[in-house]
Amino acid sequence: MDESWVTMMMGSAVLLIAALFVAGHYRREHRRAQVLQRLDYARHSRTPRH
Repeated sequence: MDESWVTMMMGSAVLLIAALFVAGHYRREHRRAQVLQRLDYARHSRTPRH
């Protein structure tokens, strides 16, 4: 009984840590996309349009 409880708790902890890594990765990529959009807009606003 104790071994299955420990195994279940360890598995839950691993899944929780993986979910945190996935959420952090998503937030970094979203923020990166926003920064790149702003940089692209700034670059296009400085160049003259012909």
